[in-house]
Amino acid sequence: MRAVPTLEHAAPRARLGALPPLAPLAAGALVAALDLLFPALCPVCRTPLGPGRRDPLCGPCWGGIARIEPPWCEACGLPLSAPRPVPVVAAPAPPAGGGAGDGGAPERVSFRAEGVPPSPSASVLCGACEARPPAYDWGRAAARYEGPLREALHALKFGGRRALARPLADLLVEQCGAALPADAVVVPVPLGRDRERARGFNQAALIAGRAAKRLGLGLERRWLARVRATSPQSELAAAERSANVRGAFRASPEVRGRHVLLVDDVMTTGATLAECARAVAAAGAARVGVLAVARVL
Repeated sequence: MRAVPTLEHAAPRARLGALPPLAPLAAGALVAALDLLFPALCPVCRTPLGPGRRDPLCGPCWGGIARIEPPWCEACGLPLSAPRPVPVVAAPAPPAGGGAGDGGAPERVSFRAEGVPPSPSASVLCGACEARPPAYDWGRAAARYEGPLREALHALKFGGRRALARPLADLLVEQCGAALPADAVVVPVPLGRDRERARGFNQAALIAGRAAKRLGLGLERRWLARVRATSPQSELAAAERSANVRGAFRASPEVRGRHVLLVDDVMTTGATLAECARAVAAAGAARVGVLAVARVL
């Protein structure tokens, strides 16, 4: 039997690599043509995407997110104009001195861009943080947990719409990323093993991954682990949430001396993020910050 001859006119690899990339104008035209033939629908309101879209969110849903703006508490990020503040779960009152890494009172970190003068409210704390500092050095959330943002988070977590992690991470970066330290390391809040297996993903890890990439920061998914199963926090009253997650997390020794940014999707009482911060601080982190896409107010 004769060997099958090789193709004589195959295009060389060099030529394939030299093909020009699709121009932005052509790419935009292609998207418009596809939308005309197969209209993309917003997963929140089910209307076709249009001007101002932040795929896969439509423009009105993206613009309708209630972003958190200053003034806010310097320690926990609670907007000081919030009509119904949810108290942040705090660590036991520590002795004076020290930072998050040694169990003392956390240093106050001004969350602002370099060269920008502090606002008049830069040193203002909310009542809860004035009475008892939180377990982390600073915390921020991008927007209020309501309206289109609440529906988008539900669609991501319970509807499997993973593409929503992109605009949600963008929201976090655009609202909270201006003054993050260049040497910080992003660490997502871990899900329980069974819950992540059932869902197929950890929404905090998806959001943290895109946010870290946009910010140019390191991402370490394994620096924090959940070491025991817990009940879903959403099923518990506020007073039960802290006990539910107590001792549920363990941090890697790799956090020692680092500025760790814990990232989660929603902050309600702050019990989960506070317990994660305690674990990271106990492992020797120099500073611990917490970031959430949404906050219940």
